[in-house]
Amino acid sequence: MAIKKNIMIDGIEVSFKASATVPRLYRAKFHKDIFKDFSMLKQSVEENDEENSGLGIESLEVFEQLSWVMAKHADPENVPDDPDKWLEQFNVFSIYQILPELMELWGLNMKSQAESKKSLSQLTAK
Repeated sequence: MAIKKNIMIDGIEVSFKASATVPRLYRAKFHKDIFKDFSMLKQSVEENDEENSGLGIESLEVFEQLSWVMAKHADPENVPDDPDKWLEQFNVFSIYQILPELMELWGLNMKSQAESKKSLSQLTAK
């Protein structure tokens, strides 16, 4: 079951969607593992803060890619195929404001998948 959330970025309401498809879309587009990247990004953000951001370029790139994939998944017809073109519509926005929202969305998705698997195993176990 997919979960959607709208987040205001630079005065623009952007739809994001999390589902089991996101890791596949991320891997197909960027040839990387979303779980490893997301874990690295989360750790990097936790070790820094908005005032004294020491985030490396890799962390920012992962954030941009993750954001784009989830936005593209939510609205494939209106989000450009090129992440750079999608990012061009915004002025600079804070990773520290948007990432927690995306992390919450991703967490809700992971929780709903775990609950679905649990329900399925209960139905099939006899």
